[in-house]
Amino acid sequence: MNTNLKTNLAERAKSLPDRPGVYVMKDRSNRVIYVGKASSLRNRVRSYFQSSEGLPKRTQVLIDRICDFEYIVTDSEVEALILENNLIKKYRPWFNIQLRDDKTYPFIKITLEEDFPRILITREVEQDGSRYFGPFTDVGAMHNTLRFLKSLFPIRSCSKKIDEGCTQEIRPCLNYHIKKCLSPCTGRISKEAYRELINQIILCLEGRHDQVLPAMKKKMQDASDSLNFEEAASIRDTIQAIRRVTERQKVVLDSDADIDVMGYFRDDTDICVQVFFVRSGKLMGRERFFITVAWGTPDIEVITAFIKQYYSEAVFIPDELLLPSDPEDKKAINMWLREKKGRKVSIRVPKRGNKRHLQSMATDNARISLEEAKTLAAREAASRDAALLELKKALNLPRLPGKIEAFDISTIQGTDAVGSMVVFRQGKPEKSSYRRFKIKTVDGQDDYAMMLEVVLRRYKRILGKAENNLKLPDLIVIDGGRGQLNAGVKALTKLGITDIPIISLAERNELIFTEDQNEPIVLPQDSKALLLLRYIRDEAHRFAVSYHRQLRTKRSMLSSLEEIPGIGKKRIQALLAAFGSIKGIGEARVEEIAKVPGINRKLAELLKQNL
Repeated sequence: MNTNLKTNLAERAKSLPDRPGVYVMKDRSNRVIYVGKASSLRNRVRSYFQSSEGLPKRTQVLIDRICDFEYIVTDSEVEALILENNLIKKYRPWFNIQLRDDKTYPFIKITLEEDFPRILITREVEQDGSRYFGPFTDVGAMHNTLRFLKSLFPIRSCSKKIDEGCTQEIRPCLNYHIKKCLSPCTGRISKEAYRELINQIILCLEGRHDQVLPAMKKKMQDASDSLNFEEAASIRDTIQAIRRVTERQKVVLDSDADIDVMGYFRDDTDICVQVFFVRSGKLMGRERFFITVAWGTPDIEVITAFIKQYYSEAVFIPDELLLPSDPEDKKAINMWLREKKGRKVSIRVPKRGNKRHLQSMATDNARISLEEAKTLAAREAASRDAALLELKKALNLPRLPGKIEAFDISTIQGTDAVGSMVVFRQGKPEKSSYRRFKIKTVDGQDDYAMMLEVVLRRYKRILGKAENNLKLPDLIVIDGGRGQLNAGVKALTKLGITDIPIISLAERNELIFTEDQNEPIVLPQDSKALLLLRYIRDEAHRFAVSYHRQLRTKRSMLSSLEEIPGIGKKRIQALLAAFGSIKGIGEARVEEIAKVPGINRKLAELLKQNL
């Protein structure tokens, strides 16, 4: 930052209000590089333009890049904290701390707004009356939990809209006969009895298995007294299954409170945070998170940022947080969590006793997790490097194929024909670079002509931008045999590209066809190079098929809409403009659909019924 700019920014900072708010720092390209909150905007922002001696190197680098700033005044520190978190998600500034990959983790959703609720998996939390549990970083464990609960409690898995007293079906479906559903659609279970099952599931998801058992024991005894021994035996088996789960859970605290315990470990380059979930004194589960931070970021900033980001997404706030150290803005965070939960939330750094032991155990697990993750990453990187080196030798490539692009075609008898291109860099998929193509110039079933079009369009686009010439791949892979390869070669020849190796991989016998050899190359089935090529080919195929299915489903749904009396192309266009997609139309309420120009209430009801 030059002296004049620093002076100008310092003068602007003096005029900022002495109130809480959020400030946004920008670089010379007007990109947001840092978002922060302050109890006093004036004092906080002014501090950036005073002497930087003694500040951490990371902060000095940030200050050197600041060319402009903006600010937003809020009514309280809590509002500033919430706004800061939202802006970090929006802009993803480099100098802010973020959970690695910024993944959207899944939640378990129970649709309590329905008469007969369902259990779903979703990545979006809405204010729709449903109950949410999560987020879950271990998706496999989440699915195992759902399978276990559905095996114990036979609730419905269909998407039908079922209202009590309005049975839609005369005969129950297969799930009823195999005892996986109690068939509310045929009126075989009341709303109250079904809700009892849902409440038991909620208790289990909350980790309160012991509270489920007394009601189930009474139900088992009632069934036995009524000589309904088959039902009593079924309930007995469910009780035993819950007991087995409960016995495996470790009692770690003599407390009925809900407590989250945070462990924290960092090495020279990476950070892992481990969160233990203690419910009614028992350790119910854990989640781990890897965090990407700028070099030199203090631990207290990392811990503070994690708490803000994690609990902004979490749908359950515990009674108590056990931390390795106090966060910054502890008072504001405490008030924010209290508002989210509706009652007091304690934030503590335990110094002795069982809670200290538990927090140390979480930290130890964070260390082990980070070491395991780095060991696994190193092993995978070495395996990828070996595969690329083996591929270079097997195909006699001029250089190591650091960047590989692969193509595939998907169509059924020429309809909804699409092409896909996937990119692998250093043996890893680079999904942000994937591309898909609608076939434009080919009618009917002609895979070779389609492949020619897709390859031609891809590299014609790159060559048309001079600054993108360096982005040409080191190797091109075509899914198919000699015919598909020849189509790819023809496309490159038309563009004057002669220095990029191109091969095809036939699926049946895993034969590798090359441009300059008549006979295909056959690699051993356990070859690392062949395994990599299979992975790349299969990924291109998956990407093409998923796009083809998407287009086919959309066309089918549009055709179905056009068959509804009173729905023509203009009204379909109006509906798509209002709701964005067929899925959006299907999820909209009748009242919302009726507001679309040209759609009345009767037509909206007919539309929903057909969807």
